[in-house]
Amino acid sequence: MALIDLVKKLSLQIPTPLVAGGARLIFGLPVEIKQRLGTPQTVEGNDLDPDSRITLLLLKAQGVDGLAAHDVRDIPLSRASMLKLCQAVGAGAGPTVITRGLMVDGAAGPIPARLYTPEGLDAGSPLVVFFHGGGFVLGDLDSHDAPCRYIADRAHVRVLSVDYRLAPEAIFPAAADDAVAATKWAIAHADRLGADAERVVVCGDSAGGNLAAVAARELSLEGGAQPAFSLLFYPVTGADPANRSRDTFASGYFLTKHDIEWFRKVYTPEPGQDTDPKFHVLHADSLGGIGRTHVVVAGFDPLRDEGAAYAERLRAAGVNATTQLAPGALHGFINSVGVSADARVEMDAALDVLRDEIAQKA
Repeated sequence: MALIDLVKKLSLQIPTPLVAGGARLIFGLPVEIKQRLGTPQTVEGNDLDPDSRITLLLLKAQGVDGLAAHDVRDIPLSRASMLKLCQAVGAGAGPTVITRGLMVDGAAGPIPARLYTPEGLDAGSPLVVFFHGGGFVLGDLDSHDAPCRYIADRAHVRVLSVDYRLAPEAIFPAAADDAVAATKWAIAHADRLGADAERVVVCGDSAGGNLAAVAARELSLEGGAQPAFSLLFYPVTGADPANRSRDTFASGYFLTKHDIEWFRKVYTPEPGQDTDPKFHVLHADSLGGIGRTHVVVAGFDPLRDEGAAYAERLRAAGVNATTQLAPGALHGFINSVGVSADARVEMDAALDVLRDEIAQKA
């Protein structure tokens, strides 16, 4: 057994509330103390923020560098490890938000989803259709419960989190097709959810950001009802020769270059799948019909450059697209909203854009 897998198995034995309590204690230290922890870093003019430095310090102490499994047989362990980590750093977000489970349309039949409703929110609110990250292999409704709660609470919107099919059990284009089907379902059934069909937003982080982007493009090509807005957090958009960030942050910054390649091979194992526009959206044709889009990229993330490049491609196609740089953040920072003040600052900035844009459509 690889050392990393042994560490993951041992860490799973620690009760989640204990891990969450420790995380709150460390991240809740006074700023002047947190600034003395970890290793200060400045890369390409961006300073690693204190909470990101603490994150890397804690991961290093556990011997963790990366998310990917070493073998498909180890995927269940990686899924469990990711879930525990997300629950530890997300605990406490949006405590008054009400949730209920439901089934929505997937491409091959109904799939689970979870609706988040802020307490007291009137009917006819905007609806955010959310797709979780995890490399198309990891993640679920529970791993991204905290960011969904935070989005619902902070932006005063309903959030529909979609549990799309994962690889390797369901390879490309299963996740992409589920995202398209679920978005169509959400728009068609918005009134049933207490939401406004004219103010449906697609949103996601990492692999989920890819799925949100793909859903927006596919629905624009179909010419029917479309999302009013896309909010993409550090999305996977496709490798590009000009993407320096995959090499600059190849290891040592949580998500690794190896992780990205491993997830890609598991999700798109057949020739030609990784250049299909339902995955490689960065170089897809016909981007001009996509609606207003806001792309958030993290300063210390191997996916930084491709997210920024996608926003630039949208602008070149005539789309109203903006880019937000979270300069000191790591990949995955939205999962840390339960403990990280730095993560909340960047989330709030993105959600301000969402609220302003949706308010114009009321």
